[in-house]
Amino acid sequence: MKKVIDRASSRGYFNHGWLKTHHTFSFANYYNPERIHFGALRVLNDDSVDPSMGFDTHPHKNMEVISIPLKGYLKHGDSVQNTKTITPGDIQVMSTGSGIYHSEYNGSDKEQLEFLQIWVFPQVENTKPEYNNFDIRSLLKQNELSLILSPNGKTPASIKQDAWFSMGHFDMEKTIEYKMHQEGNGVYIFVIEGEITVAEERLSKRDGIGIWDTKSFPIHISKGTQLLLMEVPM
Repeated sequence: MKKVIDRASSRGYFNHGWLKTHHTFSFANYYNPERIHFGALRVLNDDSVDPSMGFDTHPHKNMEVISIPLKGYLKHGDSVQNTKTITPGDIQVMSTGSGIYHSEYNGSDKEQLEFLQIWVFPQVENTKPEYNNFDIRSLLKQNELSLILSPNGKTPASIKQDAWFSMGHFDMEKTIEYKMHQEGNGVYIFVIEGEITVAEERLSKRDGIGIWDTKSFPIHISKGTQLLLMEVPM
């Protein structure tokens, strides 16, 4: 087994006034040559957006973009005539392909928006742009890791890559065994809340760890923990 650890305190951080953002991997003005990507996982941004503020229309190309709201209301608009506001329990999946313009705003004029935005390299470039929202509430099982995105039809959400995303909310202490879905993949674990012990490492809120060159491994999860696991080709 191989591993790489990215502590919450070591992430890139910028305060733009209306936007407070942490970057696990190099992004925008944050550059760390040792943290460019983890396999096909290119971006993991942890954003907090003030009420009624947001990102004006901007382009994306040849990237799979997944947005996961943790708090508040995420409002999206794009150049293929989609507009939608999603909340925790929803995810937004966008295959930008040959090119798409979109905007992201806090859909509330009172409440702070907190969301994760994740970019994954696609298998094939210059495909037709696609955008979808998915309600994952029925998939999320308490005290289990629940598959929320897959390439093989086992979940409604998918991207143009051999990637499997899982989430878990735990109100009790538990040890689970994670098994890789595909040989040669690695998994990046991001602790949204709480604490875990994995690969002989103790991780806390907003810490991350990438694990590869193994078929399976145990995760010891503390009470009050929320996790996101992103399995991608290495």
